[in-house]
Amino acid sequence: MRIVTPRGPALVEVDEAAEPRMLLVLTHGSAGGVDAPDLLAVRDAALGVGATVARVTQPFRVAGARAPGSAVRQDEAWGVVLKKLRARWPDVPLVQGGRSNGARVACRTAKAVGASAVVALAFPLHPPGKPDRSRADELRGAGVDVLVVNGDRDPFGVPDPADAARLVVLPGEGHDLKKDPARVGEVVAEWLSRQM
Repeated sequence: MRIVTPRGPALVEVDEAAEPRMLLVLTHGSAGGVDAPDLLAVRDAALGVGATVARVTQPFRVAGARAPGSAVRQDEAWGVVLKKLRARWPDVPLVQGGRSNGARVACRTAKAVGASAVVALAFPLHPPGKPDRSRADELRGAGVDVLVVNGDRDPFGVPDPADAARLVVLPGEGHDLKKDPARVGEVVAEWLSRQM
């Protein structure tokens, strides 16, 4: 599915549950795609608990850019995509999320798009080696419950448990969460089941 935004087209891949109990919208990190191992594992696990899953390639990635540019513009495009998706599935709870930069977008826009919760995979607490440049305010400012799944070897840091409804730190995992993506999916599915 192609959705036109003021920042260019976004591409959406949808996997529908037979009787959806929730709409889960996921997106990628800055330089990645929606086929990242952790996103695919979360998709599969979420389908297993009755969620329809939409994976969104944001306009900046469709255009070939590796960096999202202005947060305001990124969030504006995200809002347009979510409005279209909500129109298609209006009667089930909306949970949104993503990995890394996508987790930041999900936190920043949660209230504006009517999400009931956020799934933040590999939330990039700070740029590598710069703990003084914390992005914890984005987590705290989501205004909804946030599940954070991070690896204990993530060079972007690990958020404080107080800044999320639930923090799961996976031993041996880095920022890509690809050592055991199935475990990431299990953690998310278990949490989603309690949100339905």
